[in-house]
Amino acid sequence: MSDAGGTGSGGDKPGFDWLYGKQGGSTPPPPPPPPVRSAPDHPEQTVRLPVQPQPSGQGPVGQQPYAQPPSARPTPPPVAPPPGSPGPGSSSGGRSGWARPGRWLKIVAALIALWVVYLVAVPLWTWHKVDKVAFEPSGDRPDDQPGTTYLIVGSDSRGDLTPEQRKEYGTGDAGGQRTDTIMLLHTGSGPNLLVSIPRDTRVTVPGHGDNQLINSAYAFGGPKLLTQTIEQTTGIRIDRYVEIGFGGFVDIVDAVGGITICPKQAIKDPKAKLDVEKGCQEADGPTALGYARTRATINSDFDRVQRQREVVGEIGKKVATPWSVINPIRYWKINQAAPGAVAVGEGMNALEAMEFASAMTKTTGDSGRTCTLPSKYEDIDGNGINDVLIDHARADKLFDLVKEDKTDDVTNAVCDQKGVG
Repeated sequence: MSDAGGTGSGGDKPGFDWLYGKQGGSTPPPPPPPPVRSAPDHPEQTVRLPVQPQPSGQGPVGQQPYAQPPSARPTPPPVAPPPGSPGPGSSSGGRSGWARPGRWLKIVAALIALWVVYLVAVPLWTWHKVDKVAFEPSGDRPDDQPGTTYLIVGSDSRGDLTPEQRKEYGTGDAGGQRTDTIMLLHTGSGPNLLVSIPRDTRVTVPGHGDNQLINSAYAFGGPKLLTQTIEQTTGIRIDRYVEIGFGGFVDIVDAVGGITICPKQAIKDPKAKLDVEKGCQEADGPTALGYARTRATINSDFDRVQRQREVVGEIGKKVATPWSVINPIRYWKINQAAPGAVAVGEGMNALEAMEFASAMTKTTGDSGRTCTLPSKYEDIDGNGINDVLIDHARADKLFDLVKEDKTDDVTNAVCDQKGVG
């Protein structure tokens, strides 16, 4: 049997020379291309298009450009944002101008500078409205002494009160001008010392005789005669003078938002418009004034001077609190009330006035002490009425310590709270 694919030696039948090679060493023809299978067995293969050459630096069409080093890449021109859109540095992109620390520091510094100007300008402006009083007497006076001694006077003049205020405060319509409060404040190397002088103390008033009430010196000759009377009685030189009036007292208490009073007993005094319970409580201006003025207690004037020191000390504490400076409204009210509340002796400047205010806050605790002028009762007229006299056995020792600026040595044996031995 012959193979359909057999070889022939020279015949014309086709053989398998294409597969096994033609005998005789001739080159076989190339194999036929593989058949292309049609769908669905195999999808038609993708025909690749010829690659077209591109300009230098770019790849073929449809491919990403060739990578270039950053230095070789062109910088695109800046593009302006559309109108109304936030630009660079706004809160929507980047740090805003308000968030820059430098700008905030400038704003804060400007506010602090304005605040300092306000704190300085207001009291200076107020100071020019404060009345200045001639208090230094003529004639012989004690020599200069170490430390500083202030004479503090609470005037009971009704001249600065309206009829309505006199009725509200219970001050009455008494004519003339006397002193409800007389105190000596000494500052120096030792603790601050605040000494109350009962207004009914009998003394010699120059030009008006012996055994006069000490507060009558003010009625006879005003601040000058009162200063002279105290200097001759005590031997202490008065360096500065401060006077407080009824109406201004109320305004100051209200300006600081009221004060705390601590009555040792319930007090009801229709004349002073006062009705308070025993124990610590808040008091407004009229109540504080009535509390400082009333004599409706067992020891009358001696209890009264203790309450006056208490009230003055509480006002000083309130004025000296940081809130009085931080709160602009309160700071303004205090300064506005001062001209109506206080008059000072001629020669006192604004800085010395601030020193006085500071000294008044340091009359209790370790920084100071308070007491009442050593006194005693005696019926000098033989009418069965006890008069208040200075107890010189104790008082002279107190006067010497003040003159020598030795307030560290003031003890209760020399000067106590009650005053009456």
